Amino acid sequence: MEVTWVAWNDLRRLLTEGKADSVYVPPSARALDDDERELVELARRTIDAHTDAGPDEDGIHTMGAAVMAADHRMFAGVNLYHFTGGPCAELVALGAARAQGARQMRCIVAVGNHGRGVIGPCGRDRQVFADYYPTMRVIVPTPAGPRSVLAADLMPLTQRWTPDGMAGLDPSLYQDPEAAGPPIIRFNPRYLEDVRSGAKTRTTRFRDPARLGPARLVFESDPEVVLPAEVTGIRHCLVDELTDQDARAEALTTADELREVLKRHYPDLAGTDEVDVVTFRIDGGTGAV
Repeated sequence: MEVTWVAWNDLRRLLTEGKADSVYVPPSARALDDDERELVELARRTIDAHTDAGPDEDGIHTMGAAVMAADHRMFAGVNLYHFTGGPCAELVALGAARAQGARQMRCIVAVGNHGRGVIGPCGRDRQVFADYYPTMRVIVPTPAGPRSVLAADLMPLTQRWTPDGMAGLDPSLYQDPEAAGPPIIRFNPRYLEDVRSGAKTRTTRFRDPARLGPARLVFESDPEVVLPAEVTGIRHCLVDELTDQDARAEALTTADELREVLKRHYPDLAGTDEVDVVTFRIDGGTGAV
């Protein structure tokens, strides 16, 4: 997005003078988690490295954005200002994510150059989020600091656009998918058939906790697929302690192969990091290990 220095300074003055009591903060707002803080840092590094404007100068590239896909991969972009309506940084980041195979998005943020920090999306971006990713979380500035909110909450009582026209009000858009119903465990869509067939009955997670009991297995296909399931076991162990049995339960062969797959999901993963080995079964199936 493109935000003028005048608009930014007006907001900063409101906040510093204590006149922001009436600033609207959506009900889904919450403090940032570790992944979201990392996303902010990626957007900041991206624009700091690639801006073409000095402090207090106009430029073509003054905003950076980063988006996190459902599988925790992160993608970055910068804006391309043009008087005809060049794309905002958030839209560039979303396009980059799609080009790399991401289909479902977890969170997005935009950051200004030269230390301006997190900046909320423009109206066009908010409408795009509501139309395509209404349950994605958006990091926005608030009087209490950056907060993560549902995209749909940034457009109260919005109507979504679809290729068939304007859709009517859908109350389900305002439900946080992480809170409405059993907990969600997200998967790459390539695992769908292995999970359905019972060949894959475990998943190894890093900084992505699960809990025992009912769950929803969400595959980030387009459209996404949701399978009702039950988490029957959770074991904490080091990456180096993973076994061949763990690998076989994930439709793999050896522990080394499982570690290689995990490294593709989590490039910074070390052998001494702790992971959760989650055993599950699909509702209506045995899911036997």
